[in-house]
Amino acid sequence: MPTFRFLIPALLAFTLCGAPPSASAQGFSDAQRGEIQSIIRNYLIANPEVLEEAMAELSKRQSAAETAKHEAAVARHADLIFNSPRGVTVGNKDGDVTFVEFFDYNCGYCKRAMLDMMELMKSDPKLKVVLKEFPVLSAGSVEAAQVGVAVRMQDPSGKKYLEFHNKLLSGRGAVDKARAMAVAKEVGLDAAKLEKDLASAEVRNTLEENMKLAEAMGMNGTPSYVIGKQVVIGAVGVETLREKISIARCGKATC
Repeated sequence: MPTFRFLIPALLAFTLCGAPPSASAQGFSDAQRGEIQSIIRNYLIANPEVLEEAMAELSKRQSAAETAKHEAAVARHADLIFNSPRGVTVGNKDGDVTFVEFFDYNCGYCKRAMLDMMELMKSDPKLKVVLKEFPVLSAGSVEAAQVGVAVRMQDPSGKKYLEFHNKLLSGRGAVDKARAMAVAKEVGLDAAKLEKDLASAEVRNTLEENMKLAEAMGMNGTPSYVIGKQVVIGAVGVETLREKISIARCGKATC
């Protein structure tokens, strides 16, 4: 057995992690490098589980880094995320946990997410919910989001907005301005005032604010959530969301 057999763990770490070689490693001769490569190859063939362990550790570290990045972004933008007057607040406005959802009216997964949100509000009276338009899928999505902002401007209570939100997401087919306006009129909103508000800077500023927040937190799709310090991407299901709410509330999956 070569006298430098003890170098295998360090060389494996160097090979798998891409760390810069040490001064001693740079000093190896071509023959020594060849023998080291052979030892590593034979070791990995005999112990392939090492690769699985390395990949699992890499994934764990990447996940931890992503979590830290998300938490830092949430801390930097917390006031706009949780308390901006441009969000629509429903549920318990004085709740102990704030559940923020970024959504697109043309997102199929957002239809399921809407049901999850309604179930969470029904079962958790302490939950504050904030809805933010995040139209990323189409021009129709932007049009519908603009109408959504105008609905919020006409309905500060959020009650009509929530009815509008649920009806629009529950419907079939693509959503655009015409569809959104029709639903807004269905729930009793003033169409003339909506048209006037659509031309206001508030509509543009609201969508710009939401887009900047989503970008800052690395959101690349809908639905996406901020729950406490956590950023959650995708329609993860009501039970996972319930766990995230519990973590925000008491630090563990079940309070």
